[in-house]
Amino acid sequence: MTKSTFEDLIVWMRSRELRIELTSITKSFPKDEKYMLVNQIVRAARSVTNNIAEGYGRFHFQENIQFCRQARGSLYELIDHLNICFDEKYITEQKYSELKFNIYNIIKILNGYISYLKKQKELN
Repeated sequence: MTKSTFEDLIVWMRSRELRIELTSITKSFPKDEKYMLVNQIVRAARSVTNNIAEGYGRFHFQENIQFCRQARGSLYELIDHLNICFDEKYITEQKYSELKFNIYNIIKILNGYISYLKKQKELN
């Protein structure tokens, strides 16, 4: 069965779940973080799913790969934001570890998808 939309990609589904969770968590952050850390976390989390979707819609494999690399960069950015959240005691150590583990798993899935796209590019 071929993928009919980006919404069928496991990496997009997992990234969406992460985005929803991070958006929910940031609602409990201090008000003075609304336009700083909260904004950056929400934007980075949205960037992941947005870039996977946009890359999927591109005609050439290389363009899709580039958008996936952008998504990967946003995932690493989120890890740094989580470090700040933990350092500022906005999240517990358990939540910090859980989210970080989840992000690294998404990065692994995304790297696999990028490898797949590279192979497809070579075949065409």
